[in-house]
Amino acid sequence: MTTLKQATGPAFTRIYSVGAARGENAVPNEDLIGPIDSSDEWIRQRTGIITRTRALPETDVIDLSTAAAKEAIEKSGVAPSDIDVVIVATISNPKQTPSVSAIVADRVGANPAAAYDMNAACAGYAYAVAQADALIRAGAAKNALVIGAEKLSDVVDPTDRSISFLLGDGAGAVVIGPSDTPGISATVWGSDGSKSDAVGMNHTLTEFRDGKAPWPTLRQEGPTVFRWAVWEMAKVAKRALEQAGVEASDLAAFIPHQANMRIVDEFAKQLKLPETTVIARDIETTGNTSAASIPLATHRLLQEHPELSGGLALQIGFGAGLVFGAQVVVLP
Repeated sequence: MTTLKQATGPAFTRIYSVGAARGENAVPNEDLIGPIDSSDEWIRQRTGIITRTRALPETDVIDLSTAAAKEAIEKSGVAPSDIDVVIVATISNPKQTPSVSAIVADRVGANPAAAYDMNAACAGYAYAVAQADALIRAGAAKNALVIGAEKLSDVVDPTDRSISFLLGDGAGAVVIGPSDTPGISATVWGSDGSKSDAVGMNHTLTEFRDGKAPWPTLRQEGPTVFRWAVWEMAKVAKRALEQAGVEASDLAAFIPHQANMRIVDEFAKQLKLPETTVIARDIETTGNTSAASIPLATHRLLQEHPELSGGLALQIGFGAGLVFGAQVVVLP
């Protein structure tokens, strides 16, 4: 009997580079407080957001993804034709199909790379990094382009007090390839579908089609999500450090999903991060961009703190599903 030939890949992978694209408009709190009967002070205290980036009506998630990807590829030193898998984490593809990834792969010159989108909401980028790492080490791909991208302004109800004022638009991209030393640790990931009502869309597209409901928009049970994020996700972050075999004191940076500044601060406290660990606070001027938030925050950190290059960063994403994913990476 003939045995099947099996592919094998390199022992380790790492992130080579990061690219970013933010929505063209900076939208301050003042522009949003009327319909939700709120104030700039209330939003700042509750979320830490001063302004968020939102894209023009004609800019879609494919445009944002392409712009971020082009920067990441240019900085990576990898030729676009050498990228053989493109993974886009998003919940805001304007069409159910075709995928954002296939179009982006073509636009950046990676055609005929394998390409697929994945929906893991705010954990999407961490999930996609885990997949790219596994695919390369298994020999299923040589170089991967991973993108977290959202245009959440398309699914916002301006009168909703639960989440609308949090959300922004943008895309972050990384190129991942082989490495001589470990650059991406084992991922701690999972889900809890029993809490699926805590955050997500309030209607289905078929209800909208049949005139039974308005256009579906994002909603959340703030207190439920806050408690889950702070208590359960701090445990996941600690497990990710254990899996990577490092201590909190070894971290050059902590890059959590930019959900809310209070959650970020509480995380830092629970992880007992030393003063020397730089904490990403991109939410202040970008807002919560779901799957795009970790790579966007990484891009900004490396711009503002180039000395972090080569250091260890703990990244953790968590959101609708409920789903979560965390890993330690070496910063490019």
